[in-house]
Amino acid sequence: MFKGSIVAIVTPFKNGTVDEKKLSELIEFHIKNGTSGIVPCGTTGESATLSIEEHEKVIESTIVQVKKRVPVIAGTGSNSTAEAIVLTQHAAKAGADASLQVSPYYNRPTQRGLYQHFKAVADAVKIPLILYNIASRTGVNIEPETLARLAGDCKNIVAVKEASGNLEQMSKIKKLCGDAFDLISGDDSLTLPVLSVGGTGVISVVANIVPREVADLVAAFQRGDIAKAQEIHYRLLPLVKAMFIETNPIPVKTAMGLLGLCEPDLRLPMSEMMPDNLEKLKVALKEYGLLK
Repeated sequence: MFKGSIVAIVTPFKNGTVDEKKLSELIEFHIKNGTSGIVPCGTTGESATLSIEEHEKVIESTIVQVKKRVPVIAGTGSNSTAEAIVLTQHAAKAGADASLQVSPYYNRPTQRGLYQHFKAVADAVKIPLILYNIASRTGVNIEPETLARLAGDCKNIVAVKEASGNLEQMSKIKKLCGDAFDLISGDDSLTLPVLSVGGTGVISVVANIVPREVADLVAAFQRGDIAKAQEIHYRLLPLVKAMFIETNPIPVKTAMGLLGLCEPDLRLPMSEMMPDNLEKLKVALKEYGLLK
């Protein structure tokens, strides 16, 4: 169901508020360049510093602008189960095609707690849910067995965005959950390897600045042109590395500012890049041909 290059879109700010006009322009930029889906209010969208009202408005605005041309996968996870349910119900009512559910952060729930959390959200809505496994930021890994149990018990839990960096774990997920359950890369540097073990695509950060290239990589692999996919993969790698020289989304938003895609404004505690890292980012953009 969920495949291709899906962008974890930034939330553009201007003078401290969400820039809805720029958000609409970015969405058109992605659809024009072959992006297969839009994820508003994910980690890259600075969801942690959006108010509830802003969060809901960004999702609503995205749905209106997309006009069903590609799926909108609303980031509505929380470390509060009750809040995740409220946000997800709002997204479903607004017309989102699916929801991205990050595992509860800071709480460090057990596998039993994770199961009960995700099941409670799944039981509260009818739209498909994609679980988001990123232990480096949440403090807890969703084990393959827990995912398999959730996929079996909750028919609307249909995919996982895997950002564990562990290909062995991803292979186990694919084996336990079966072909009907989508394995989606959550790490731009591992998109090609994840595709090779049965993945269907990527929820991408770097696609914010090079959407066509990420879309082309996945499309090349899916049509069997492995050599082309490898070529794009290796060309993208230095740029991908530059997107994570500081905490996401600091580098990608800074890059978008340099490229004139949106203002580079971030919300504290996300801060502007250190000067040495900014120079490294500029070098990567220049070497890729994006910046003169």
